[in-house]
Amino acid sequence: MSGEQYRTASPAYAAGQLARAVARAGELGDPVARERVLLKVRRWQDVLAGMADGRVVAGSRTPVADTPAWVTLDVAHGGFATGRYRAEVPLTDAEAARLAEMPEDVPGRNVRERLNLWYLGDEGQAELLEAVRAGRYRVDVPEDAALAVVAVLLDRGFVEQAVELVDELAPFLHRLRFVPAFEAVARIAETAVRVATVAEVTASLRAVRTPRQLAAMRETLGVWLPLYDRLVALWCRTVDGDLPHLDGTVHGGWPCEEWPADWAEARSAWLADYAEACQHHELSGDHAHPKSNFARLHGALLACPEDSRALSGRDVGWVRRALANTLTRHGAPGSDRRDTLRATQAAIAAAPTNVEFATTLVERLADHPADGGLPSLDPLATDMPDRLVRKVARALEAPAEELVARGVITSGEALADVLPRLTSRLVAAGFDDPVPAGLHEQAYTAFRQRRSLLLLNLEHQVRFDELPWVAALAACRTPGRDDTAAARTALRQIGLLAITAFPHTPLPNPLIAEMSGMATTAGLGLPLVKELAADIFTGRFTTTWRDAAAVASRITAGTPYADYFDLPPESRWTTRSHTILRWGKETAADFSELCAERAREAGNGGRTVARNGAVLEQAQILTTHNLAALVSGLDLTDRLREHAPELARRTFAWVVRRLSQPTDSHHAALIQVKNAAYAWRQAIFLLGFCEPDARLERVAELSRTIHATAGARRFAPVADGLAHVVGGGRFTPAGTVPDGSGRRFLGWSTGSPASAWWT
Repeated sequence: MSGEQYRTASPAYAAGQLARAVARAGELGDPVARERVLLKVRRWQDVLAGMADGRVVAGSRTPVADTPAWVTLDVAHGGFATGRYRAEVPLTDAEAARLAEMPEDVPGRNVRERLNLWYLGDEGQAELLEAVRAGRYRVDVPEDAALAVVAVLLDRGFVEQAVELVDELAPFLHRLRFVPAFEAVARIAETAVRVATVAEVTASLRAVRTPRQLAAMRETLGVWLPLYDRLVALWCRTVDGDLPHLDGTVHGGWPCEEWPADWAEARSAWLADYAEACQHHELSGDHAHPKSNFARLHGALLACPEDSRALSGRDVGWVRRALANTLTRHGAPGSDRRDTLRATQAAIAAAPTNVEFATTLVERLADHPADGGLPSLDPLATDMPDRLVRKVARALEAPAEELVARGVITSGEALADVLPRLTSRLVAAGFDDPVPAGLHEQAYTAFRQRRSLLLLNLEHQVRFDELPWVAALAACRTPGRDDTAAARTALRQIGLLAITAFPHTPLPNPLIAEMSGMATTAGLGLPLVKELAADIFTGRFTTTWRDAAAVASRITAGTPYADYFDLPPESRWTTRSHTILRWGKETAADFSELCAERAREAGNGGRTVARNGAVLEQAQILTTHNLAALVSGLDLTDRLREHAPELARRTFAWVVRRLSQPTDSHHAALIQVKNAAYAWRQAIFLLGFCEPDARLERVAELSRTIHATAGARRFAPVADGLAHVVGGGRFTPAGTVPDGSGRRFLGWSTGSPASAWWT
């Protein structure tokens, strides 16, 4: 160690999250939503209790006392461990049934240890092997695979590895579930991924509800309008002469002058039908207004007994006016005009709702395995609304490129969520034996669902091969097997997709983690770096950042990116370096120093978080935040040139839209500018892959748009600054155009809020 003190995270963040969750729970009336928030409350209470008594040390890769790094922890938002284990769960019904069938002499301190020890015995081992060979098992948490790996190792003759694995698991046999569920997992095509299972899609369809306004409209069309027309017709039968109508004033005959013999009977029938409708439906729309035509005619009907003419002259006048209003507007009952209108409205009322469509889709999905996906949307989606088809498409099994094109995968985060299913097959390809390969694949998929921990002191997240059963299973790998070519092909496709599908967003950390794993399988040493949090940044960077900066300087040399951001030459990183050991790890002191020096352009002073943010932004600029590493390491230059002009146009358009959106607070405005600046950086990187004429065209188009857009007009200096650089100019050391007409766009400012140049 360097003598530097190890840092731990403050409980202030967790306390704030707890307070917000408690306040939110008090606001919610829906019991289901409230219970979800109360679950968050309990998790944050666990976090704070663990930090208070020392059981949890936030910021460490082993934050829970007496717990090795391989144990899957329950982790709250922000990476705070609650102190609980994900594999420490009550017995399932199937496990309870197995326990009841076991001999009484099976040892163990509790039911969990008895079950785990059973599966370490001969009969339990045989049961496990049978399930694994048949593929009839499901790994939900990485620990679920542990004893199955023991069984496979013993079966394959790797006794020493099996014994060592059991020794490492032994302290937790009484607490953790180390056995999978004995249920088959639906397999999908080798190159396919899916966003959700059929069961998850079915649940979302069952949650579809008819909007209250739409339901009210349908009731109006289907229930109240037919009753209204009958009410109008009932009163029209009492008119002597022409029916009332409006022509400036009311013209025509008067109601209550004729009383047909069956009028009283018809009146009673209408009132009975109205009462019946009120029991099942809520009066809505204009009909519910106390001064509406409906209300006046209904009120007069109630006041008019069956055998007398009890209405006053004023009452009759209101009936006449109400009749004139509706007859003039829609025609008389039975007329072509009114019948045509009502036929159209009836068709609307009779049209199926999204709820009915969703119910039909649920019935169609019933024929597909609940834990699987869909090989095709046909004929499931035939004659279905697009909104519901998009829900169903989440279960479609297809290449990631197709799901992006369909709008099913909508972000880099969503892409990262589905990639483990693809990566798991790549990392398991080193096994010729399908039994250990299947175990390895399921364990990897479950591992990628672990939530990342908050880490300080340059700690790194737990790696897959650190799980003891994964390390032991390596004994079953096929010697000499080389699957790097397939991994490289897959990684190249994913890398290009990530850059081209979401060019306005930096690659999110989960996606970087997944691609790093794929790069390892492919035998590629890509210097990929993750986004670091400004509030816990220690001011140190590992040497990977320097390596990434060297690649960025080489790839962007001579492009607008290098000129716009004044990147140093590659030799700045390759001919001299300054490495210091911090917390047992090599750090690139020269890279850290340059980032801090360049961050002065963002201003002086400000809070620590803002100063850290400015330094981290410079680190992202110097490395292009992985774009250069991917383009160089995966040989994507030619492919990117095909797409660059359109990608740059899309990204600049996104920036203008983002900057045009109104914000309701200073904090929201800062986030808006930060995200726009990050997208701006990526657009400038893409300009480097455009021909010179295309560059000028994109910049001119951007300048016209941003100057003409009211919400973004205050950012005109950044458009002018880019035009200056693309035209051959350079910024001053302060990041401005020499004549003051433009400036460099950065996402962080370390001065006072009022001093930010964009305010």
